[in-house]
Amino acid sequence: MLEFHTIDLKRDRDRILQFRRSSFIESFRDCSSFDKNEYLTWIAGKVREFPDGFVVVWDQKQSVGQVECSIRMYEGERIGYVHLFYLISEKRSMGLGARMHEYALHFFQKHHVEEFHLRVSPTNKSALEFYKKIQMKYCGSELDGKVIRMKGKV
Repeated sequence: MLEFHTIDLKRDRDRILQFRRSSFIESFRDCSSFDKNEYLTWIAGKVREFPDGFVVVWDQKQSVGQVECSIRMYEGERIGYVHLFYLISEKRSMGLGARMHEYALHFFQKHHVEEFHLRVSPTNKSALEFYKKIQMKYCGSELDGKVIRMKGKV
């Protein structure tokens, strides 16, 4: 059974840095642009603002992933935003991603939004397949083609 625990920087610092670096490598084949101090400062602020949106995912006694969700404005509308869905490779294709998605949907429902967005690298084929499987739709290319914006219904 998966458990979702708010990120505690004292307890989870190394874990979330590892997960975020891995996400950069999987998405962009490189993590040289990842600034750990900037990320930790950003996470600290987001955890204060959305404690139930920034969580480490546990399967029994093992940390297996991370979810980062918030609420923001986009083109004049209040939407949910997924900053990160990360699941360690050995736990993929086991239905856990769908459970993480359900957690995010519950977060968005609590915040009364009807739509959520995320951005994904066009080279991250497994993520793109997962997002299509959960009925997300293509919105367009951003950042000179480095990412694709997708949206889903809550």
